[in-house]
Amino acid sequence: MKHITLFSCIAAISLFTSCDSKQKETTVITVKNSLELPRQFETIEISKANVHLNEGETFENLVIRDKASQAVLVSQFVDEDQDGAADVLLFQPEIAANSEKKFELVISDKPVSQDTTTYCYSRFVPERTDDYTWENNKVAFRTYGPKAQKMIEDSVAGGTLSSGIDAWLKKVEYPIINKWYAENDKDPGFYHIDHGEGLDNFHVGSSRGVGGSAVKKDSTYHISKNFTNWKTITNGPIRTSFVLNYADWDADGQTITEEKHISLDYGNNFSKFEIHVTGTDELSIGLTLHDNKGSVTQNAEEGWISHWESSYFDSELGTAIVAVNKADMIATEHYVTPMPDRSNLYSQLIVNDNKVVYYAGFAWKESNQYPTKASWEQYLKEFSLKVNSPLEVSIN
Repeated sequence: MKHITLFSCIAAISLFTSCDSKQKETTVITVKNSLELPRQFETIEISKANVHLNEGETFENLVIRDKASQAVLVSQFVDEDQDGAADVLLFQPEIAANSEKKFELVISDKPVSQDTTTYCYSRFVPERTDDYTWENNKVAFRTYGPKAQKMIEDSVAGGTLSSGIDAWLKKVEYPIINKWYAENDKDPGFYHIDHGEGLDNFHVGSSRGVGGSAVKKDSTYHISKNFTNWKTITNGPIRTSFVLNYADWDADGQTITEEKHISLDYGNNFSKFEIHVTGTDELSIGLTLHDNKGSVTQNAEEGWISHWESSYFDSELGTAIVAVNKADMIATEHYVTPMPDRSNLYSQLIVNDNKVVYYAGFAWKESNQYPTKASWEQYLKEFSLKVNSPLEVSIN
């Protein structure tokens, strides 16, 4: 029996279908929840290397079936190593508090009827300079590329010099990225106005936005410039993921290398950042303070920080960072400076094996997800608890 421990966030839709099984014995996946909380919107990753396939069977023909109800769950295949063949299968269970549930891996020769809408989507956007933008059914984000940086450096209007993470405030579950960019091409400024689906009114500038990185030396935070290149890994009903590379940058004499592996799963408000970094033992992850009038919560003991703006235009907005391992958040700082856009709420995270892993995200009151500071922070407490007590997965 192989044991796996995994956590991410996602939702799945259970549907019924018939499967032609060629396996004499199905592979059984047991998922155990040891918390006093029900679990949903969490992704299980099944590696091809952990699955036994009989002669003539292919990994891509597998479906996930609830052993008790025989319902087939939405799933997604991912080619993580980009060699042209899927090597990971994603699915989402719903597990009651203090319980476990069994699922079967079944070979199906028939098309499986399920909702395969690409809720989790990302792409490079050359028609808007060179953004990289991503979304799920709850939130959307973007960041900026080398052309936008060069425009600023060459004093050309319309550029952006920032490695901060922008928030697009959507309030519908269906995808909006392509629609908003297309409408903005026809009517410049379109997505800065709420036409019923939300809008982009989040200012980033040189701030860290929602989860941008920095390196602190003495009392100064040093930051990179825009990403230099990108690679999309997957889009689908469960997850979008991609990689952003950055030119080496200087932090007061220290050369920093940085590569960001970012994913966003269905059903939650957080992107997951896995940053591969050299040149520093700690990485600072920040949330913009905008006009410094918001409310700050620093909870390093539980591994999260939050900024809540109760006067965000005519609404309210919460942003947060959650460490995957709460012990890695060794300090926090409410950093206020007269420098434009450089006031941020920072968490200091330990670099382990040249890696830092954390979640960063937000909730907008108009989306009716977490409309109050209290509901937002309760979500953060539970999210951090789940991250630090992942579902236990075994394959037999």
